[in-house]
Amino acid sequence: MAHSQEQVQEKEPGKNMLWGGRFTGGMDPLMNTFNASLPYDRILYAQDIAGSIAFARANKNRGILTSDEFEKIEEGFEKVKKEWEDNTFEAKEADEDIHTANERRLCEIIGNEVGGKLHTGRSRNEQIATDMRLWLRHELRKIDKYLVDLLRVMTSRAEIEIELLMPGYTHLQRAQPVRWSHWLLSYGMAFAADLQRLRETIKRVNRSPLGCGALSGNPFGIDREAMAKELGFEGLMWNSMAAVADRDFALESIQWSSFLMSHVSRLAEDLIIHSTAEFGYVKLSDAYSTGSSLMPQKHNPDSLELLRGKSGRVFGQACGLQMSIKSTPSTYNKDLQESVEPMIDCVKTVGMSVQILTGVVSTMKLQKQKMLDALSPDMLAIELAEFLVRKGVPFRETHHISGRIVALAESEGMPMDELSVQQIQSVDERFDDDVIKCFNYERSVEMRSAKGGTSKASVLEQIAVLKDLLDSKDAKLDDWGEQLTDENSDFS
Repeated sequence: MAHSQEQVQEKEPGKNMLWGGRFTGGMDPLMNTFNASLPYDRILYAQDIAGSIAFARANKNRGILTSDEFEKIEEGFEKVKKEWEDNTFEAKEADEDIHTANERRLCEIIGNEVGGKLHTGRSRNEQIATDMRLWLRHELRKIDKYLVDLLRVMTSRAEIEIELLMPGYTHLQRAQPVRWSHWLLSYGMAFAADLQRLRETIKRVNRSPLGCGALSGNPFGIDREAMAKELGFEGLMWNSMAAVADRDFALESIQWSSFLMSHVSRLAEDLIIHSTAEFGYVKLSDAYSTGSSLMPQKHNPDSLELLRGKSGRVFGQACGLQMSIKSTPSTYNKDLQESVEPMIDCVKTVGMSVQILTGVVSTMKLQKQKMLDALSPDMLAIELAEFLVRKGVPFRETHHISGRIVALAESEGMPMDELSVQQIQSVDERFDDDVIKCFNYERSVEMRSAKGGTSKASVLEQIAVLKDLLDSKDAKLDDWGEQLTDENSDFS
């Protein structure tokens, strides 16, 4: 049956509603549910209490509260916080959000005469923005640690297993031999860039809106910088109207998450393919795999498939929040309540995803012989072209020549490395006996010795770059290159 006007309550709003004085009629019960955010913003209880104590302290310092009143508020909030921590906090029907719930319970503990002064000069508009920033800062710093753990695992495996060769792919077709470590570090570098972007994002998250009021600022000369310092913020939001309206910090964090999860998804896809019987390069640990309810032989990479799927969830949250806030007029609008749930869910999804990926990468076993068996002589065709380049033949000509040798091997029905020197010379007489050296996978990877390449020395340099980033909060991926650049160098 459709919801009817008759169901609207005619009683007054709950006394602990922070806005109830203006209203004489009750709210539609469905509207109460539609409006309430406590079911999900309760997770912000500790941040809301910390912000309230900092605000009360600042009001005490301005003479709005006495020292005794402040002590009662602080002690009362410690009891409220303990109830949340012990899961004994009892929410009431009129607790529409975490701010209302905390203040209502505080007043029950210390009385309305003192508790009723808590909100002096403060708006929930600044309160929720403060709570979100404090919570998000804490969670993003945890993700920072998870990413560092992942990168340490990747650099460790890359260093230990640096001798292993495998096919490198373009268009999902075998292309050239590479070191397995080089392939792994291709994702390591992407995650390292994500780590840098995360640290930059955290700096923008970590700015305080507390003390901005509903939109126009605080009328009691409150010390915003003191509150920001107490709460660990690195700076202030300098315009009160912007401060209460801003959800860029949440959107940017979710957009950052979409960057990260796109890399997570791509790595997951590679590992899913590499773990199939058709490839067989890696075998996932039982801890990150599941079986089939019907087929007992199955060893399914569910962890990786879920990571690939979770990326779509995060992309959707980024798009959804962007749409929710794109047309909001200036300062606070209720649309902004829709920023809380995607922020919370996104951060939890990303944090868990990085930890799962770390577990997968740290425990998977490499099928080394499978990788070596997948190497084929045709992947060395470029070596023949480069052999002649070193003799002064233009590359465009040598590329055509090496292609003719590939065709010759195919027409003879034999692998390219089984062609005789005479057969190769029949294509171009500038080849000599040393051409046989081209058919060596280890030689091929070692020839790629320029910085960033797949030679052993180049891969070890990449590992050093990543280790430098992990050892310093301020390290940057391009520092290494900058250190090698002399501003007086002549690059002509």
